[in-house]
Amino acid sequence: MNGGVDYLLSEEVIHLTRGPSGLGFNIVGGTDQQYIPNDSGIYVSRIKENGAAALDGRLQEGDKILAVNDQELKNMLHKKVVELFRTAGDNVSLKVQHRLLPQNGPSSHRGDGDPGGIPLAMILVPGLAVAAAATLLWAFLRYRQRA
Repeated sequence: MNGGVDYLLSEEVIHLTRGPSGLGFNIVGGTDQQYIPNDSGIYVSRIKENGAAALDGRLQEGDKILAVNDQELKNMLHKKVVELFRTAGDNVSLKVQHRLLPQNGPSSHRGDGDPGGIPLAMILVPGLAVAAAATLLWAFLRYRQRA
């Protein structure tokens, strides 16, 4: 199972109609600004309240966007993906990958496109922040001892 990773992957195609504020979500990632180390994928960083994505309800923060209107996003620069979204037209098809935490007991269908679980970013980002703060504190204390 994915080399011991403790989540499952699920793919879905989501069709959104561009609204007054666009598609209603922000993205991070790309070959030039990796969001997850050793992964140049494009991820949903924020769903805008009352935007097209929020009203649809299936796209979630932390989802990986694999393709826009059947164009694969693999190994693309962030700005190229942004331009692709800008020129995608009013009706946009997104192929996305949800990360699902495994269920305890027998598997069940969740329905309504609800992936459940916690987006990977919500686990990684706070953990990395704590690790970075601890490293800085350690370095500061070591420096003070030498001075």
